[in-house]
Formats: sequence, structure tokens, C-alpha cells
Amino acid sequence: MSAATTQHIFLDKQHPAIWRALNGLGLKVREAAAETGIDNTIIDLLYVRISQLNGCAYCLDMHVREAVDNGETPQRLAVLPAWRETALFTDRERASLALAECITELPDYRSREHEEGYAREHLSAEEFSVVSWLAITMNAFNRVSITSHHPVRRDR
Repeated sequence: MSAATTQHIFLDKQHPAIWRALNGLGLKVREAAAETGIDNTIIDLLYVRISQLNGCAYCLDMHVREAVDNGETPQRLAVLPAWRETALFTDRERASLALAECITELPDYRSREHEEGYAREHLSAEEFSVVSWLAITMNAFNRVSITSHHPVRRDR
């Protein structure tokens, strides 16, 4: 069977109970974020950046829209892949982005130690944990959408 005729299997549709469980985890993580004081601005930045790193078009489309709806600026979204090269992000946002990138890319031990240390300078233990869970769950959602070949629909 050629790639052009391959029928994609939507994992969320094939096993809806597992999909609901993953969504439930995502909701619990967002609850913990709210309780910890991690706001939608940081969550939006993390979801977009992680989806950029993973190359998940479906999640990028969804989370960029959500970020804009939540008040994120086009300028900050445009420079997000180069966030280290600009002063547009707060120390807390930078620490969260560094930790999320580290969890997504899983670099060598020394690099992880460096990034985690930087994050610990700006995040409490609770914030560090929540940002880690945000990254872990977003990576899972990216992998479901990438594996399922979830389509990005054109704006109407």
C-alpha cells in the first residue's frame, strides 16, 4: 500500500477511553497550574513551543489560536523559537521555556542539569513540578496528533 493510499488511524477515535484519560490528565495538570499560579500566558507559550519542537502542525494551529485569543502578541509568538535571543520574555517565562525544552528534547545529562538548575533559580518546587507536567502532557498530545495525522483545516 502506498503512502498516498494509507488510511491513517486516529488514535483518539480508535481508543476513546484512553483519549479521555489523557484529556483528564491534561485537565488535572491545568488545575494544578492554576493552584500554583502558573497562568495561561505561560501555559500558552509552553504548548506552542513544545509543539514547534515536535513539529505538530495540528497542535500548533490550535495553541497559537488559543494564545492569541488569550491576549498573546503576534510579536512574541513570532520570536518564540528564538526566545533566548530576546528580552521579550520574563525570567519566569524563560525558566519555564528552558525546562519545557529540556523535557521535550531530553539532552545529555550536563545540559539537563544546567537547564534544570536555571529553572530552579526562577521557579518554586511546585512551579517546577507543574511546568514539568505541562511539558510531559503536551508532548503526549503532540505524539497522538502526529501519529494520528490529525489534519489542519483551512480557515473558512
